[in-house]
Amino acid sequence: MHLDVQDLRNFYYRSALGRAAQKSLRDRMLELWPEAKGQTVVGFGFAAPLLRPYLAEARRVVTLMPGPQGVMPWPAGMPNTSVLTEETLWPIETGHVDKLVLLHGLETSERAGELLEECWRVLGPGGRALFIVPNRAGLWARRDRTPFGYGRPYSPGQLETQLRKHQFLPERHMGALYQVPSQKRVWMKSTGLFDRIGRYVPTMMAGGAFMVEATKLVYPPKGKVQKSPARRAIGVLEGMAEPSAKPV
Repeated sequence: MHLDVQDLRNFYYRSALGRAAQKSLRDRMLELWPEAKGQTVVGFGFAAPLLRPYLAEARRVVTLMPGPQGVMPWPAGMPNTSVLTEETLWPIETGHVDKLVLLHGLETSERAGELLEECWRVLGPGGRALFIVPNRAGLWARRDRTPFGYGRPYSPGQLETQLRKHQFLPERHMGALYQVPSQKRVWMKSTGLFDRIGRYVPTMMAGGAFMVEATKLVYPPKGKVQKSPARRAIGVLEGMAEPSAKPV
């Protein structure tokens, strides 16, 4: 089930731990995608905290927020880009998205397969998607005081299998959120150190979340494809004699 937008906003914008998490995730994303000049960038779930660097140069930035979560205006002091949407029926044209970011969208969805199909639909040729999910082996997935303690956490292998099943090709992956999920001062002061150390840790041993960058596959599936026969209207009166024009 989706978290409430007010809880997400309070975590990312009004708590020290949330602001540190926002910075960790955004810095890692910018290593993969340093710019988006002239492109269409779409976020789903609660991806707004990560998309601000693209506002100046992108052709269009859209932040889609699912109905069960709720919506908030974003960004502050600028024209609104937020849209409240049904999670598997987005108001986005097919094949028009260059960059797609999912944060707190996939792991909390009860229709993850349909959601991935919608992601595939809107992504354009050469477009890339970034799926950010809680790491099931990390500390953050075990603490329900943060948004990463809700929904279904993944292992890297589980997420990649899910993506391949829905015609995505995983290209790159990396970890994030290496700091301890605690507001205590001693841990908050060590955030930068943990992030630097975490860059040398294999993704399988990553921190509280990991990211998978994927592209869409457009070629037909391999193997024998079984075709279903086309349906036709049922002839209810089939076999009956034609009516006679002669009077009875």
